[in-house]
Amino acid sequence: MKIYDVSVPINEKTPVYEGDPNVEITTAHSIAKGDAANVSRLCFGVHTATHVDAPNHFIQGMRKVDALPLEILIGSARVVEIDENEMSISAEHIKNADLNGVERVLFKTRNSAFWNDLSQGFRKDFTYIEAKAARSLVDSGVKLVGIDYLSVEKFGAKDFTTHTTLLKNQVIIIEGLDLREVSGGTFELICLPLKIAGGTGDGAPARTVLRELN
Repeated sequence: MKIYDVSVPINEKTPVYEGDPNVEITTAHSIAKGDAANVSRLCFGVHTATHVDAPNHFIQGMRKVDALPLEILIGSARVVEIDENEMSISAEHIKNADLNGVERVLFKTRNSAFWNDLSQGFRKDFTYIEAKAARSLVDSGVKLVGIDYLSVEKFGAKDFTTHTTLLKNQVIIIEGLDLREVSGGTFELICLPLKIAGGTGDGAPARTVLRELN
């Protein structure tokens, strides 16, 4: 039973969404310097690399990341491959994917190839989920949506309709997946965001894996 780690590593080279805090990893204590143990200090935004968006990310007063239901974050998930020429995921894509009875859907797009070369930094030209597609996902009963770059929303969007459509309907969002090694199909998803109970509870990095069902 093969397990795919679809998490993006976090280091100083990890691209972050424009305007978010850069990744800083420093040494607080070092055995080499005479300390009893090695201890690292981390500084980065909660929407770094592979991460979960909680409803309170865009809708004040809604569920925070430490209260997200584990039964949604763990379970059967459909990986849907989108043609590499597509710059957005439309309602027509959702219709053609036949998501009847599917609670968790992860979109593999041209974005996954971006993880091959991190030297380019943050990419603004990523494939995103259109607002009408988000509405179709809600209407189909999906409870979790994932995509293989740092946002489900088109870069430069002003109204954030894709995010708000999903989040106000309690649909959990996973962003920053690395699906290069995964083909379309059904897997077991295990996504465990850090249980961050402070701050605004808008999200958290998440170690995320897919496990073959057979």
